[in-house]
Amino acid sequence: MIIGAIILDLLIGDPRWIPHPVIIIGKCISFFEKIWNNGKLRRMKGILLTLMIVGGTFLCVYILLYAINFIHPFVKVIVEIYLISTTIAMNGLHKAGKEVARPLLKGDLVLARKKLGYIVGRDTEELPPHEVVRGTVETIAENTVDAIIAPLCWALIGGAPMAMAYRAANTLDSMVGYKNEKYEQFGWASARFDDVVNWIPARLTATLMWLFSWFVPKSQKWNALVVIVRDAKKHPSPNSGWPEAMIAGLLGIVLGGMNKYQGVVSYRAEMGNPYRRLEPTDIRKTIIYMHGAWMMFVLLLFLCATNL
Repeated sequence: MIIGAIILDLLIGDPRWIPHPVIIIGKCISFFEKIWNNGKLRRMKGILLTLMIVGGTFLCVYILLYAINFIHPFVKVIVEIYLISTTIAMNGLHKAGKEVARPLLKGDLVLARKKLGYIVGRDTEELPPHEVVRGTVETIAENTVDAIIAPLCWALIGGAPMAMAYRAANTLDSMVGYKNEKYEQFGWASARFDDVVNWIPARLTATLMWLFSWFVPKSQKWNALVVIVRDAKKHPSPNSGWPEAMIAGLLGIVLGGMNKYQGVVSYRAEMGNPYRRLEPTDIRKTIIYMHGAWMMFVLLLFLCATNL
């Protein structure tokens, strides 16, 4: 089913004409956030929201597949493949990266900034070309975990119900898991839970990228090991630093630095060694490593299956 889901995502991605389950999850989160994120006991209500959304998603998908199985087991397999495919986004990440790289390579910095603004939270209107590249590379590297490897790991453990529960947890974090006055208490459980479910996948993603680097000419494999040991822990997230540090090391570049969010300056510790300046072609190279990570994941699954 995992292979089928990967193939389906690569072929069609997330077509807008098909209702996406994450939209339904997002609407449920928004509904409860509006009525619960106020007054006292915000942290307790946030814990309840996390349990309800993640557990409810798992239960709904499990019951749906159980009922469909009575129609025909083959139909259940098809639906499960589709549901797992909605939790991964190789196609989407690839396209998002290319849509920034394409105008950047043509010298259209205004359009490149605009396209980057669609996939990052930082301010992009005044970014120079190398900062546009950095934002894109960091986003692709980070999302290789939560948009590819993590959902595949959870699908391997518990099929579509577990993969969708993971996607629910990730959606919660993206909607309420912020460290600001509005969400610090209410989103505490969502942010912590997302950290937990991504802990192993983040480290696995970095490992898969490094394994794939042996098939990439001129990749800086040994530099990557030095960088990830030294710099991964510098990232404010316990997980995001692993794929970002690995990419920085493999490409011989520096990620991190100064960002602006709604005009407010935020500094993120730098990762990597400054062997060279960021270039637009680094976006394509990061996309290659993104694909390499899931390919190595599939290869390891195949090797494990053949040795059982």
